[in-house]
Amino acid sequence: MADSRMPVVFYGHGSPTIARETNSTTKTWREIAKSLPKPKAILTISAHWQTRGVAVTAMERPQTIHDFGRGLGADLFQIQYPAPGDPELAKRVKALLEPSVPVALDQRWGLDHGTWSVLMKAFPDADIPVVQLSMDATKEPEWHLELGRKLQPLRDEGILIIGTGNIVHNLGVMDWNEAAKPYDWATRFNDYVKGCVVRKDGDGLANYLNAGQDAARSVPSDDHYLPLLYAVGAAGDDYKVKFNPDFIIYKSLSMTTITFR
Repeated sequence: MADSRMPVVFYGHGSPTIARETNSTTKTWREIAKSLPKPKAILTISAHWQTRGVAVTAMERPQTIHDFGRGLGADLFQIQYPAPGDPELAKRVKALLEPSVPVALDQRWGLDHGTWSVLMKAFPDADIPVVQLSMDATKEPEWHLELGRKLQPLRDEGILIIGTGNIVHNLGVMDWNEAAKPYDWATRFNDYVKGCVVRKDGDGLANYLNAGQDAARSVPSDDHYLPLLYAVGAAGDDYKVKFNPDFIIYKSLSMTTITFR
């Protein structure tokens, strides 16, 4: 069964503007996707859908959500990612997580930019059904890690599980100069997380604030960090890992992408 198990991927998705770009990062995202078995469907956990309680998109045709400011350019609001939904997968996710975690079958959300800005580059044909799982903003990191573990059976059912966020995500001190050297604290925290992943240290990842000021500066709010915990949880304890792309842009935005096989 392990030989046919789908990998898990955590994408460092960066700015929504990457949707209009073709660069080494987007090309690598595409290469990762081409290296995988074609998924039956994709389950994504995005930094941009936090709720009270847990919900999963359960509509036949999820909308493309443009959840960012107009200042990024009108062209971004024209982008559509018309992948179908998968109501049966939504019900399967609900069954896996309940009764310990009630899950609402959502008909209103869709695919936010944390999902579609990655998938339009990785899976440009938009022909694979996509379902999004929300993150309960009231819960602690350990809880999210455990929820990711509950999703592991999906990997044996042809489902690709994707987390999309950023290890380091501090927009308040970003420098839009692409050539700017990352802050030392951002590099140290990115390396701390990668070390925990390599050692399969889930406790170290969940208790990331033990990394002190490096963590506090790198994760001023946990919305972009938590999707990593779902990916690590779904990856289980028996994986090989690859970091690519693996860099920090704008001094405080980690583009590190992690593939768990």
